[in-house]
Amino acid sequence: MRPDNFQGEQQHPIHSGFNANSTASEVINGIDLTGKIAIVTGGNSGIGLETTKVLAHAGATVVVPARDIEKARKNLNGLANVELEFMDLMDLQSIDAFAQKFIASGRPLHLLINNAGIMWVPLRRDSRGIESQLATNHLAHFQLTARLWPALKKAKGARVVNVSSQGHQFAPFDFEDPHFLHRDYETLSGYGQSKTAMNLFTVALDAKAKQHQVNVYALNPGSIGGTELAREASLELFQQMGFCDTDGQLLPEVAASLKTIPQGAATTVWCATSPLLDSIGGVYCEDSNIAALANGPEVTPGVRPDSLDQAHAMKLWSLSEHWTGITFDAD
Repeated sequence: MRPDNFQGEQQHPIHSGFNANSTASEVINGIDLTGKIAIVTGGNSGIGLETTKVLAHAGATVVVPARDIEKARKNLNGLANVELEFMDLMDLQSIDAFAQKFIASGRPLHLLINNAGIMWVPLRRDSRGIESQLATNHLAHFQLTARLWPALKKAKGARVVNVSSQGHQFAPFDFEDPHFLHRDYETLSGYGQSKTAMNLFTVALDAKAKQHQVNVYALNPGSIGGTELAREASLELFQQMGFCDTDGQLLPEVAASLKTIPQGAATTVWCATSPLLDSIGGVYCEDSNIAALANGPEVTPGVRPDSLDQAHAMKLWSLSEHWTGITFDAD
């Protein structure tokens, strides 16, 4: 049985043949997904929409759960092999209802792409009192994956792809005060914590799931222009981070560093479909390759080893079960 990736044991780049400039269409070229079924959260906008398009074009049936059905229908108009369903990641009952409907269809689930996420938001809490970025980016996907687990096992070779971020380096998971009850709220710390949680969930789930032929991956799509992720961010915040000038214009060097949406979706699609990953799981990827380990205080390419820590991963798993009220028996 293949090894785990706790502490980054498998974090070694390979010769994937792709790089930061590769697009989703390029990394899936020659791969036939006819007969495969995928679910893509956030699959109606940004890199999620590009992921949906590319998977459907390769022959997969793609189910897109969305909160705003009318907006999603407009964005997905004309795409073959796409099914649209309602789901709100901040509503626990709607997650269960979506998953129950899919399970009731009796279909296997070959690809679960946990892509949807929020960033740059003010302090909000869900009905449980959980900070919204942690609730949306991690816990909602933990719940969704747990509810869809029977269909993933049924596929006999499924993959779960968790869209994380280089932003996981903004903050480790704060087990003492994850909901910002006793510390000042800083939106990027909340975001970083939520993406660290996704990395920890990835290594834990992969370790449990491999006996069921389920491989799990986390990834950094890169900094991407043209998405809706920053729709609630203030100009002042971007100026403080050195992204914009005093007139609010994106600095040329920042604009030049951004990926296009087709480039931003490439690593997601590569993780979902590359045969090079058939015998590898639990790894964090970027630029359509397995990432190297990152060390030091600066935000750099790669993945922080503490976001792959076994003890932290198992502790967060138990907390996630407690917060969601779900016993996720993936072993």
